[in-house]
Parts: sequence; structure tokens; C-alpha cells
Amino acid sequence: MSNLLHIYQQLLTYYGPRGWWPAKTPFEVVIGAILTQNTNWNNVEMAIANLRKADALTIDVILSIELESLEQLIRPSGFFRQKAKRLQLFCHYLQEFHQGRLEHLFDQELNSVREELLRLKGIGPETADSILLYAGQHLSFVVDAYTNRLFGRLGVLSGKENYAAVRDFFMSRLPQDIQLYNEYHALIVIHCKDFCRKKPLCSNCPCMDICLYKQQNC
Repeated sequence: MSNLLHIYQQLLTYYGPRGWWPAKTPFEVVIGAILTQNTNWNNVEMAIANLRKADALTIDVILSIELESLEQLIRPSGFFRQKAKRLQLFCHYLQEFHQGRLEHLFDQELNSVREELLRLKGIGPETADSILLYAGQHLSFVVDAYTNRLFGRLGVLSGKENYAAVRDFFMSRLPQDIQLYNEYHALIVIHCKDFCRKKPLCSNCPCMDICLYKQQNC
């Protein structure tokens, strides 16, 4: 636990609190989590801005709007036809099984709601955990490609672990604290964008004193 917390503290000291996820409502978090698949956040922000301008950030509107119109609103996010269908499928499911209320969905034990989300088309583990943590305030650690890259280079992970193994690794070694999970994931993302890129910028990296990759390659 101490090693993971030490890395967390180094990142937090360097970057400060990130205040992630940037959304006005839990439903907007869900929309963002689906739209951010296979794209960057700047593109998602443009799509969400379009939805907000069209007053389309509600379940009722997404269900009633023509699919082609929804596609055009979220076009900046890429894969817009696929994502438009996924948004409507999610809203249909929420309406049919949870009276259109996210709080009804989230008012379940973590594993139950997670399994329910993973049964929905287009929602994989990373999207499900993002929804659970940031929209549902459930204690579920989010793993992404940045997580594997950073902790592989630090020597904490081998790089061969699957999603479930990495998630379990963090959740079994960190305090059960939603805010910590929230900040940690956001800090990993910003660090990998600023320093631990595919071609890393090791000079001045706040983690270089504990980085196995730095010691061996830079």
C-alpha cells in the first residue's frame, strides 16, 4: 500500500487536485464516459457543448431526438453513429428498468450495478468503472492505458496483467476512499499526457527518482 500511496503523494504534490470529472450532473458524466471511448477529451467537450446548446443533456431528449440529429450533435467525438446508438440504448435501458433514474441504478451494491452495466452493449470495464466512480460515487478504481503504461515503467506492474488484475491490484492496496480513487486516476491521466507519453519526457519528471524505466533507459 505504501508504494502506491507514495506515488500518489508525489503526483498530487506536483499537480495538485484535479477536480475530475468535469460535468454538471451525474447523467452528463455518463454521457461523457460513453463519448470519450476512442477519442480525446477535447473532442468530447465539443460534443457535450453541442448537446448542452440543444438542451439535449437529458434522458427524455436523447430518447425522443432523431438518431441522425443526435449523431450530428456528437459528431466531434468520433464514431458518432455507433456512440449515438449506445447513448439511446443506455437511456432506453434506464427508462425500462430504472424508471429513467440514475439514482435508482446506483442504489445497489457495487458488484451488482457493475455487472449490470457490463451487460449493456458498448459499455466495457473502463467505461463502467468511470460511470460507477464519477457518476455513482461507488468505490471502483478506473484503469486505462495510461495506468498500465505508467506503472509498468515504474516497475510496479509487469505489463502482462489484464484489466481485472490491475483493478484488483489497486483496490486491494489502497485505502477505500472515493476521493482518493477519483484523484489518483485523474493524476495518472495528466501525468501521462505531460511526461509519461508513448515517447516519455523523462527530464524533470516528478517520478524519475522511483522510475525503473528512467534508470534503465534515460
